[in-house]
Amino acid sequence: MKVPPDVDPRYQKFLRQHVDADMSVQKCDRAMSIKKITAGTGNDCKEVNTFIQATKDRITTVCGDAGTPVNNLFKSNQPFPVVTCKLKSGNRRPNCQYRGTSSTRYIVLGCDKGWPVHYDEGIIDVNRSG
Repeated sequence: MKVPPDVDPRYQKFLRQHVDADMSVQKCDRAMSIKKITAGTGNDCKEVNTFIQATKDRITTVCGDAGTPVNNLFKSNQPFPVVTCKLKSGNRRPNCQYRGTSSTRYIVLGCDKGWPVHYDEGIIDVNRSG
């Protein structure tokens, strides 16, 4: 299945900002810098960014059979491992310094025509430590 042209730019941004199967808490500074993740359109450091540790194909299924619609969003039916990078110092690139934490949570996505284009705040799975 091919991403519709009108959805593709937002899908690509979603992948760049939120999908990294090999992400770890130690990689926050590097990932945020390499992927050029900022707040808005400028060079301001983004306060918090979450990376989902899964393949894009597995994440995309949340917009279909593997997700449950909730208020125009889709909540994953299964928890995903995630790494959350929180700003600890700096306010503009390239001086942003992040602290990473890992957890397991149900992810909540905004989808367009079956493709993820927005990551909403995840719901922590209270049954698993992370």
